[in-house]
Amino acid sequence: MRTAFTELVGVEHPVVQTGMGWVAGPRLVSGAAGAGALGILASATMTLEQLRSAVREVKARTPEGTPFGVNLRADAGDAAERAQLIIDEGVRVASFALAPSKELIGRLKDAGVVVIPSIGARRHAEKVAAWGADAVIVQGGEGGGHTGDVATTVLLPQVVDAVDIPVIAAGGFSDGRGLVAALSYGAAGIAMGTRFLLTSDSTVPDAVKAEYLKATVKDVTVTTAVDGLPHRMLRTELVDSLERAGRTRALVRAVRHAAGFRKLSGLSWSQMVRDGLAMKHGKDLSWSQVLLAANTPMLLKASMVEGRTDLGVMASGQVAGVIDDLPSCAELVSRVMAEAHQAIEALEALHSLRTLPPPG
Repeated sequence: MRTAFTELVGVEHPVVQTGMGWVAGPRLVSGAAGAGALGILASATMTLEQLRSAVREVKARTPEGTPFGVNLRADAGDAAERAQLIIDEGVRVASFALAPSKELIGRLKDAGVVVIPSIGARRHAEKVAAWGADAVIVQGGEGGGHTGDVATTVLLPQVVDAVDIPVIAAGGFSDGRGLVAALSYGAAGIAMGTRFLLTSDSTVPDAVKAEYLKATVKDVTVTTAVDGLPHRMLRTELVDSLERAGRTRALVRAVRHAAGFRKLSGLSWSQMVRDGLAMKHGKDLSWSQVLLAANTPMLLKASMVEGRTDLGVMASGQVAGVIDDLPSCAELVSRVMAEAHQAIEALEALHSLRTLPPPG
């Protein structure tokens, strides 16, 4: 299936595996890329050298020239160094969870890198498109992790009508019917996070995957208790306790987790302060919220790496409530595309019936 997105990036299928922290490592990314989708490495929880090693591992696991991407934090203090690493290693795509600067977009594009920011509002899409972004990923409120409150079915057509670059739809997608629905809105593909997390290629511990598989749609909630911002995840006893905790207890926990993340990431306190200032700039965030944001990497690591469902949080799209199996990436992408073609054939048959002359 060829779309403006597949032509831009060079992948076989209009499907993206999103860059999920602690989840989208070399094994998952190479599985998605090898299946003909666009796999994206999550770099925010990696040091520079870990990122370089991960990029080279994906290359080793996939046929030469296979396109894949790296997700960057545009507000990170070392964003320029990470962008240069992507350029040096010949990575095809740079994706961003926050809008990169016009200068950073230009630098990457000049080096032949395709720039695809993720956005959650029409005005953000218009801004990055004006700055030269090659495409955008549009995440509606159904999506996992930090999310907004506008549903994909409302946000997606707004963005498609507002920009003239390929739009990839995210938030609520898990199968071929969703792909066809997104295409009908004018999107050039879909991006899936939770659905790729729940594959056999994902390194997320089995006990954590089991929690996702048994969840219903009502077990996926949005809370501000983790980092002060709306965050969609599975509702657990830990989430309930965080919501009950007072501000003082929450801040003490945040300081402890910030110290842990500093040691893990190799960042200095001054670098973390600079990142915090960048995060706060232009946003209506209190310093308490900025500090609470340090909870997220460590609480996600506890579940996604260590398998501690009692101590970690599990970011999740609402679509977790309708997923009940763990296919490989190859099986998943093949199934999605088969379902999409079946849905298109059904629509074509319906159209043919409507255009038949009346009997008699």
